[in-house]
Amino acid sequence: MRPSPPPPVETALEAIGNTPVVRLRRVVPEGAAQVFVKLEYFNPTGSYKDRMAKSMIEEAERRGDLKPGMTVVEASGGSTGSSVAFVCAVKGYGFIVASSNAFAVEKLRTMRGFGATVDLTHSPSGKISADLIPAMIRHAQDVAKRGDCYYSDQFNNRDALIGYEDIGHELVQQFPSGIDAFCGAVGVAGMAMGVARVLKSHDPRVKIVILEPASSPVISAGWAGSHHVEGIGVGFVPPLLSEDLYDEVRAVAEVEARAMCRRLAREEGLLVGTSTGLNVTAAIALAKELGPGKTVVTVASDTGLKYLNSDLLSDE
Repeated sequence: MRPSPPPPVETALEAIGNTPVVRLRRVVPEGAAQVFVKLEYFNPTGSYKDRMAKSMIEEAERRGDLKPGMTVVEASGGSTGSSVAFVCAVKGYGFIVASSNAFAVEKLRTMRGFGATVDLTHSPSGKISADLIPAMIRHAQDVAKRGDCYYSDQFNNRDALIGYEDIGHELVQQFPSGIDAFCGAVGVAGMAMGVARVLKSHDPRVKIVILEPASSPVISAGWAGSHHVEGIGVGFVPPLLSEDLYDEVRAVAEVEARAMCRRLAREEGLLVGTSTGLNVTAAIALAKELGPGKTVVTVASDTGLKYLNSDLLSDE
């Protein structure tokens, strides 16, 4: 019997969440734990950032910090910016985002498509350097001082955790027998911390592993470098990161993450971005360590459709 489709909703914001989970079959070796991926690209803009954008905007409205006629300001490489632009479009707010040419052109076009004003900070190398994100943040802060604006400040805004905790609540329902390990790459760190808080509250034994690019291991090694894994590795330890909510931090090579993206597309039918490749690479390593009978879960942060202008899915 086919499952019942969800009922009609009043706005696109109600289409956020309740994303499916799939088990990986061909990329996980025999003798390893089961690996599952929660497909967050089923959210309206193709990213889990829709969850945080909605909670940041709606909590600001609830407090009275954001009122009709105001303009929202944020610094973003694209996924958060796209999500905030989407929420602002539905709710009728103006949106100015500080971004950069280092990020996928698809994301920049998406933000503009939702009506955002996109201010670009130039990256000479075209990569995410240690000082790029801080420069974008400074620009957003300057813009927010100019008029009747609300600076959503994703790197410090704990309202983001409210939206991300829903991933954890959904996983608890989707895995009634429990999860042995969860891993996720961190940028702002809201997703990993929101999920960890919920999973740990249900079972303190669940292992939480946070991830970062090996070429910019700020959390694990204390130094920042350049990389091209969008959405993570921001060049500093994110303020939302709580040491009591994770058990281990691991650095994953970008080349391995990119190779995994190609494997996921061709062997599992999952078209995903680089941070998801990094997540799955780490999840498989955990699965090998834990062995049969265990369950490892991670997330597909966004869709590979955002990276078709790059060489991510090409062998060239």
